[in-house]
Amino acid sequence: MASKLVMIIVLIFDLIAFALAIAAEQRRSKAKVFHDPDHDYDYCRYDSDVATGFGAGAFVFLLLSQIFIMVASRCFCCGKALNPGGSRACAIILFLICWLCFFIAEICLLAGSVRNAYHTRYRTFADMDSISCATLRKGVFAAGAAFIFFTALVSEFYYVSYSKARDSFQPGREAGVGLGTYK
Repeated sequence: MASKLVMIIVLIFDLIAFALAIAAEQRRSKAKVFHDPDHDYDYCRYDSDVATGFGAGAFVFLLLSQIFIMVASRCFCCGKALNPGGSRACAIILFLICWLCFFIAEICLLAGSVRNAYHTRYRTFADMDSISCATLRKGVFAAGAAFIFFTALVSEFYYVSYSKARDSFQPGREAGVGLGTYK
């Protein structure tokens, strides 16, 4: 039977990561071009950089969630054997999908946090062309949030399938040809 405590802790970590990713998307850095009349040049001025912290927090909570679920399931490869059958096959497929969604979410969160923290220091003199202030594209943190949701969903199903396959294993009833001792 799957541990309800493990499932609740993982769900809480995933919900926190999801909320932080949504908050990061809402609070992305925005820039405006300002003119300095004293020195006669244009420059970029960025608003608050809180989205970087939100993105990094979402990254950490999703990482903790993945570590927790993998420790609880012994990363699928350690621990006692699993019963051959549908639950094991489902657990293997969900394990792979879980890691794929996790990596995509972490890449989105990390790239979004790094790019959001990057503030250009361009200045142009008034007689030159207008300047372009680099900012994070809209939707990077939202994509991370979407993959956090997928990771949360798949990891919960993975843990349930893994637990079902682990709990139904009975030594001596393995699929295969049984060989007795020969003298």
